[in-house]
Amino acid sequence: MPIPQDVRKKPIDVKVRVSSGEGVDVTWSDGHTSHYPFPYLRDLCPCALCNDEREKKSRLATSPATSIELPMFKPRVTAKSAQAMGNYALQITFSDGHATGIYSFEHLREICPCEACGKDFRDAGPSQPEGNAAPVRTKP
Repeated sequence: MPIPQDVRKKPIDVKVRVSSGEGVDVTWSDGHTSHYPFPYLRDLCPCALCNDEREKKSRLATSPATSIELPMFKPRVTAKSAQAMGNYALQITFSDGHATGIYSFEHLREICPCEACGKDFRDAGPSQPEGNAAPVRTKP
């Protein structure tokens, strides 16, 4: 039996504004609109390398013997190009050369920067709307 998809994570319109540098705008099937600046997307890249880096930084931050590092200046990240990955994701090539992250629409909805999505998708953990919940199987 296939796992039901959360219909709120299905886009009905996607605009990637590479030339203006504005970022990505997505209108979702429930009418919500999300705006993702390119630096925000780069910081939350879902690739394995970036996930490992974030995990390493969080471990070091909780270690009592860590030294305080001064932040390095980094130029504002922009997008050089973007392409659709089938009908489920976007792949963005950033100005820092990074291009391995594939941003599924499900991931994009979960990282939407608005407060409402934070409550619905990040704070609540993995969940499905009641109307799309998988049926509970019981033994006969």
